[in-house]
Amino acid sequence: MSSPVVHFEAAGPDDPALISFYQHVFGWDLRPMGPGYTLVETPPGSPNGAIRGAERAELTIGIGVDDLEASVAAATKGGGSIVMPATDNGYVHKAQIADPAGNLITLIETTKPE
Repeated sequence: MSSPVVHFEAAGPDDPALISFYQHVFGWDLRPMGPGYTLVETPPGSPNGAIRGAERAELTIGIGVDDLEASVAAATKGGGSIVMPATDNGYVHKAQIADPAGNLITLIETTKPE
């Protein structure tokens, strides 16, 4: 299977409430990584994620891709738009796009470029 879901992020203005919700409702393990960002560890075989503070509610999926630049190009050709250009944050090489309806998708390169 190509392009699996590999990550998700739940965001909102009250991230402590989100942390409590996901921990108590689903029993996921949560690990604070600093102000406004908490890693979420789900059961084996499921994508892990994060909870973060944000001005408005968002639920974002991260999709693994082999070639980040080609995937961004395909997204724009298919009617999407670039929200965040390709970026290396020290952990992953990623970009964010919006689908034609405006839904946010994070593309995460599964093989880090040299």
